[in-house]
Amino acid sequence: MTRFPYDQFAKDYLKELLQPLGEVETSRKVPAQIREIDVYFVPSPQSTNTIELGLLGKFAAEPALVEPFRNAATIAEIRSCINKLFDIFAELKRQAKGDKTRLAESELPRLWILSPTASESILDGFRTNLEEESWGIGIHFLGDYFRTAIVVIHQLACTEETLWLRILGKGRVQQQAIDELEALPQNNPLRSKAIDLLLNLKTTLEFNQNIDEEDRDLIMRLSPIYEQKLAEVKQEGIQEGIQEGIQEGILAERRNVIENLLRVRFGSLDAELRRITEALLALSPEEFTPLLLQLSKEELLNRFL
Repeated sequence: MTRFPYDQFAKDYLKELLQPLGEVETSRKVPAQIREIDVYFVPSPQSTNTIELGLLGKFAAEPALVEPFRNAATIAEIRSCINKLFDIFAELKRQAKGDKTRLAESELPRLWILSPTASESILDGFRTNLEEESWGIGIHFLGDYFRTAIVVIHQLACTEETLWLRILGKGRVQQQAIDELEALPQNNPLRSKAIDLLLNLKTTLEFNQNIDEEDRDLIMRLSPIYEQKLAEVKQEGIQEGIQEGIQEGILAERRNVIENLLRVRFGSLDAELRRITEALLALSPEEFTPLLLQLSKEELLNRFL
């Protein structure tokens, strides 16, 4: 899959799922480095509700860095993730020293590298080991002091406990997870959040010119869900007799498309980009899509501010 739309989806997805459990920060900048942590999570002391997230909830029982990859993480990418973890260790140690407090080893965050697959040579090269009794299959831990695990999503057992991680897989594994997600009760709040984010991803991919066969398969798998959701919105509008509600739904969907395209192009939405979103809402998708894909940030700001 095209990297940037998936990266944004993965960050938004993990943020939505983990937010009820604690503080979530995406694209956290590492001090003195031109690097970002995809997801940085600190559990809330009051939160004990990790069961419904299964294995992902177990990750959230302690401070965590989560680095999701659409394609198999390479040796260099795994090393880069570990470097970011060590930068965070150093930052936390400096803070503790400044506060004149002692930072225990167990208080340091753990790094979870989410990779769809991983070769035996990579797992052997990082000297990983399994702890199947505690964690099940697919979770490969580096040495204790690295506080790092490579989660091989396609090795995870197909159980309800692993569903929220398998949504971030690829191909058949992801499609099966989407089937299971769709089969959850309609009133499940996590089901609704995950489906909304997947549909946002579908819309973003449809406007992307560089999609591959795997992207197209995902779009096709999500299309019936999109049509069903659209029909539900229309039916609710008819039942309530509020046509304005349908229009608001269309505008909300259009806003999601615009904001996702802006994130794909420029990495994040700053105040200036948010201001031009309102102007872009007045245009049809056929009008705003080529502008967002072709114009630079400066050209967009000059045109709409």
